[in-house]
Amino acid sequence: MQNNINQFSTIAELRAQFVAGTYTPLQAYRDAIALIAANNEDINAYLELFDDAEEVAKIAAERYAKEGDAAPALLGMPIAVKNNMLIKGKRATAGSKILENYIATYDATVIARLKGAGAVIIGTTNMDEFAMGSSGESSAYGVTKNPLDRTRVPGGSSSGSAAALALGGIVASVGTDTGGSVRQPASLCGLVGVKPTYGAASRYGLVAMGSSLDQAGAFARTVADAALVQGIMSGKDANDGTTIDETTYPEVATKEKYTIGVPMKLLDGVDADVRDSFEAKIKALKTAGHTIVDVDLPLFEKGLAAYYIVMPAEVSSNLARYDGIRYGRSVRGADLLDSYRKTRAEGFGAEVKRRILLGAYVLSSGYYDAFYGKAEAARDAMRQELATTFETVDAILTPTSPVPAWKFGEKSKDPLSMYLADVFTVSVNLTGVPAMSVPAGTVTREASNLPVGIQVICPHAGEDRMYDLGTKIESL
Repeated sequence: MQNNINQFSTIAELRAQFVAGTYTPLQAYRDAIALIAANNEDINAYLELFDDAEEVAKIAAERYAKEGDAAPALLGMPIAVKNNMLIKGKRATAGSKILENYIATYDATVIARLKGAGAVIIGTTNMDEFAMGSSGESSAYGVTKNPLDRTRVPGGSSSGSAAALALGGIVASVGTDTGGSVRQPASLCGLVGVKPTYGAASRYGLVAMGSSLDQAGAFARTVADAALVQGIMSGKDANDGTTIDETTYPEVATKEKYTIGVPMKLLDGVDADVRDSFEAKIKALKTAGHTIVDVDLPLFEKGLAAYYIVMPAEVSSNLARYDGIRYGRSVRGADLLDSYRKTRAEGFGAEVKRRILLGAYVLSSGYYDAFYGKAEAARDAMRQELATTFETVDAILTPTSPVPAWKFGEKSKDPLSMYLADVFTVSVNLTGVPAMSVPAGTVTREASNLPVGIQVICPHAGEDRMYDLGTKIESL
């Protein structure tokens, strides 16, 4: 086994080296920093690296020398986290100028749990501003490039977390998923990406975008690694009343063979070669003894329209707090109203402004019932549609993204085209069920072999089944 950390290292591989003493967490940290230093100016995956992480890695190395295989599962593992998660004493910008100098005063719950498990958080990653974007192009701190083809986007909004892991030097990263912001960049960067059941991971200490949609999710190179990291972050939290425990939903069992639903009607707009890769995996699952059935999800198909009403409404509410008075960037004007205007004009980027305006409109008098009320009613109907479907199938599979990574500028001038890249992911957030993207092969664009993903969707609290089926797909 090669004694270093590279683009392909897993938690299990690194742990074996740490336990054996052939490689240490301190060496892993230093190798990661060297790799990042050589590439980050171009890739722009990281916004900040933490010098104090070296001491955490040193302590982890000492613990392995004493505890060996009894050490915690994440002890000494170098990871990176999205810059919308509060880490005490560190900047939390959410990719926005309006929070450029904001220093967190406490740890988010998911961060505290990762620290408690011994993870070495080496830095925070770039992201679309306030998690609004599907490409990594809307950050106030510059675009993030896809390490697999630096002329192309890594996906978003957890662009930096995906790019950082695809680059190497770390074994896992963490993002947030509001409408596909972990799963879609995982697909575009050839990674596993998890969106857990709503409430499985605490939102306490996460910079809010859409409060009924946001969840922290793990990126990893294998399903097993993703399940490990996600499991550590998950659990009931007294600081977040929306968190769930094992009693919230009925148990969802794993099986040797699954009945898998595939909504074939939804595949019509998928790139031909992406569809071919998806159908190859479906065929392989059928050959392996699983039952494949066509399922009709007419409301699921409408999810994109409902999402782009519900999400901006919550955005407009959550971002009202950034007024230049209480915290964050402040630009003084002639009077209070002028101060509000100038602070927001300078502090927010174009995509954030677009969604705030859209959200304010759908919540306004005379339009609330016509738009927001109907979108929430559609959301309830979508939950019921999925629940009914899961009475006859164990899981649902779709492509994660209808297209592979696209070139910079290709969609950014056409917001609707960008939004359509989320067509398979947003309904998962609207309904609260868990989903995961697993690598499903590559397609060729010009001289590049670009990864594509397959999305595994399971019933509420069905993470164990999701990981089990994902592992089966991984082995095909």
